[in-house]
Amino acid sequence: MSMFVRFLGLGLLAVSGSVQALPDQVLRDHQAARAARAEGRILPLREIERRVVPQMRGAQYLGFDYDPDRGIYTLKFLRDGAVIWVDVDGRTGQVTGRSR
Repeated sequence: MSMFVRFLGLGLLAVSGSVQALPDQVLRDHQAARAARAEGRILPLREIERRVVPQMRGAQYLGFDYDPDRGIYTLKFLRDGAVIWVDVDGRTGQVTGRSR
């Protein structure tokens, strides 16, 4: 039983470490987007959302990721149990791709 408890504890530590990585990446994405916006290189997120969210009728908006190397916002939506990713050029606000 003691061996089981040790493995369970190690497993929980491993899971908690991978769960922590997600918020760190989200924080970096948001910071990179904020810096690019402050420098005038991309449109504000609210402007991107104002253009794209109404096009996604019937889908719940979940949030976004930002790729600072490409200047691309990826807006995430949920519709009928499926996640939909919409890539948007941060400079122009134009949708550049969509996947389901």
